[in-house]
Amino acid sequence: MQMLAEVDTPVENEEKAIISARDVSVFYGDKQALNKVSLEIPVNKITSLIGPSGCGKSTFLRCLNRMNDTVEGCRVEGKILLDGADIYDAKVDEVLLRARVGMVFQKPNPFPKSIYDNVAYGPRIHGLAHNKDELDDIVLTSLEKAGLLKEVRDRLNSTGTGLSGGQQQRLCIARALAVQPDIILMDEPCSALDPIATAKVEELIEELRENYTIIIVTHSMQQAARISQKTAFFHLGEIVEVGDTEQLFTSPKDERTQGYITGRFG
Repeated sequence: MQMLAEVDTPVENEEKAIISARDVSVFYGDKQALNKVSLEIPVNKITSLIGPSGCGKSTFLRCLNRMNDTVEGCRVEGKILLDGADIYDAKVDEVLLRARVGMVFQKPNPFPKSIYDNVAYGPRIHGLAHNKDELDDIVLTSLEKAGLLKEVRDRLNSTGTGLSGGQQQRLCIARALAVQPDIILMDEPCSALDPIATAKVEELIEELRENYTIIIVTHSMQQAARISQKTAFFHLGEIVEVGDTEQLFTSPKDERTQGYITGRFG
């Protein structure tokens, strides 16, 4: 997908980073939401962003596919490199970028269309299928990857909004997968779900890691500890600490991280 101009600034890191954020600051009008955030996102791993409400983690997540561009008065400074190329370069096609960097939101938001059309929507827009058979294959494969096909195979023409909350969220994941992304952003994907649906979505996220890079914002430290390999702790618009998930939760280096994990604030 030729949409990004190369930036000749290699990252020295022991593991391959698919995204490199460098000194990213975000302003909403006069209010600063992020202050010089730098973070490497490793390929084919799950990276959790944790921290108290209003700390900037969702703002950062939305920078990674330029969703903040849709917010009036929002300004982003710094660099975000995807495979070494600047996603904020003027030549970047935002539609193509958002196909490659998919997004699943906090509240399931299926379109008021059939289950089939929800998943087929992106491939139709991007011309990924040349005929009905190819489109059928993309839809069924995406539903299967999202762990939903067995439950909806006999009602693909039923409305997506008629599914349960957990099924709707997995439909939204199938919709993101259908445009063949490399990266999936998830903003509190389980916060509106019951424990059983949450367990299914977490299991799905872990399975998807084999083929996709996943970045998840979560208020649940237990969820971050269960499913992610890398965790970044945000506080007051900055990253306080980042590291392997197990290390960060068992022996954090910063007392603010320790305070948040043990529930002293947040």
